[in-house]
Amino acid sequence: MDAPTSAVGGVRMERTVPGTLEFGRDHRFDSGVTVVVSTPKMFRPSDTAYPQSERAVAFEVSIYNDGPQPYRLSDLVVRAAVNDVPAKQVVDATQGFNGIVDADRDVPPQRNVRVNLAFAVPPEPAPLSVTVRPEPGSEDTAVYVGSA
Repeated sequence: MDAPTSAVGGVRMERTVPGTLEFGRDHRFDSGVTVVVSTPKMFRPSDTAYPQSERAVAFEVSIYNDGPQPYRLSDLVVRAAVNDVPAKQVVDATQGFNGIVDADRDVPPQRNVRVNLAFAVPPEPAPLSVTVRPEPGSEDTAVYVGSA
């Protein structure tokens, strides 16, 4: 998904496409679960990371359960894409990126949890989108856009 850009004072600025969110903004799903995906942080994966990549982006995903029932963290689906091509999730234990390690945990009502995720990206900057679903089959999504 390409975000439109405009030049302001000689600097290219990305604008959010309608129906998408800027990184760092919260989105409340109908179930009462609210998510926030942080601004992407670039890093170089360690030699022990899988899959190997020259460059990756990391995000903190904050999940707050404002619903009446516990939220099963294993239902959370987070996908990234660069230039509309799916990005592979990077597991790099050396740098603290282990995926959703507490997937068997429920988030009680009025509680939150944070997970750190990383995805492989190409060496050159490119449009990035992160899609979050509260459950695997849900049509309810939050799509964050920016660049990697």
